[in-house]
Amino acid sequence: MKIALVAGEASGDLLGAGLIRALRKRVPDAKIEGVAGPAMMAAGCSRLADAEALAVMGLIEPLAEIPRLLRLRRSLVRRWSAAPPDVFVGIDAPDFNFGLEKRLRRAGIRTVHYVSPTVWAWRAGRINTVRQAADVVLCILPFEKAIYDEHGISAVFVGHPRADSIPTDIDVASARQMLGITGGPVVAVLPGSRDTEVSRLGPLFAAAARRLADADSAITFIVPAATPGLRKIIEAQLAEAGVAERFTITDGDSIEVMAAADIVLLASGTAALESALLCKPTVAAYCVAPLTAAIVRMFKLLKLDYVTMPNMLTETPLIPEFIQEAATPDALAAAVRALLDDPDRRQYITQQFAALREKLAIGANERAAEAVLELAK
Repeated sequence: MKIALVAGEASGDLLGAGLIRALRKRVPDAKIEGVAGPAMMAAGCSRLADAEALAVMGLIEPLAEIPRLLRLRRSLVRRWSAAPPDVFVGIDAPDFNFGLEKRLRRAGIRTVHYVSPTVWAWRAGRINTVRQAADVVLCILPFEKAIYDEHGISAVFVGHPRADSIPTDIDVASARQMLGITGGPVVAVLPGSRDTEVSRLGPLFAAAARRLADADSAITFIVPAATPGLRKIIEAQLAEAGVAERFTITDGDSIEVMAAADIVLLASGTAALESALLCKPTVAAYCVAPLTAAIVRMFKLLKLDYVTMPNMLTETPLIPEFIQEAATPDALAAAVRALLDDPDRRQYITQQFAALREKLAIGANERAAEAVLELAK
């Protein structure tokens, strides 16, 4: 059996790796190839191009990358049309993968799209694109399947892989000891994993930390730097805010850092869901380029009241979120302080996030592999 995959950036690489491991348990001799990152390669995928090649964000920023991405897509269509796989799996990266899936499907190749695009949030017209592109959609959020059922599109809710892998029994004391932290309270600060995120949010988070530190000498701050380059940027931001001596900086280890914390202050994104799965009270912020924000507002592209994923999955929003101009140091510091001062609220949030984790932790890799192989047959 031959299976082709295309994953976009680091998060897609991890999803792909889990899927590949589950596929190989069922079909050990399957030939698996595609656009992959290091995790997928370690799981047994032959790499045709690097998953980071698809790591472009925003509405305006990707324009310069279009010619390169079109060349890559054409080369994959030629390869797989000439030597068809039994099934193709596009993992996230919808702007790239949907066009690829349409072409492969027209060539008679069965297609799966893993991770639903946010048709429930913005660009709702993409539901018709999904219909043309994918034989099956694998959904990681529980409410998504009903949307596809309503439109007559085959979809399977597989659960969220991170909910399966996030540790459930967290020893906070051990996590702090491993990171060299003593005392408390502890605030984890995660300004993002990309240069643009850290450049926009890092100064805001550092200034918020300065306000918290000035008001409470007992608070300890810890921040994971995703790369050596980002560590230098973060160090400069903390020094500029005059709070560097209150921070511990780690090289990566974001899960361990959040596990050690009482409160997490982060850039809204994948880390917000991870923080919720760790059952941590959280404050989130999100900022994009001003032009991108203006376009979204002008054309009313965003259809949601909240942008932080856990807030979409619980009955009431549990994560205070601050978007664009609302993300100020004073507002962020006040939200963190409010959680630190309210242990009952923190306990309630922890309990609600534990229930959310149970809903999402249903064996996503195995369910996804089962759906892929069913379609291949």
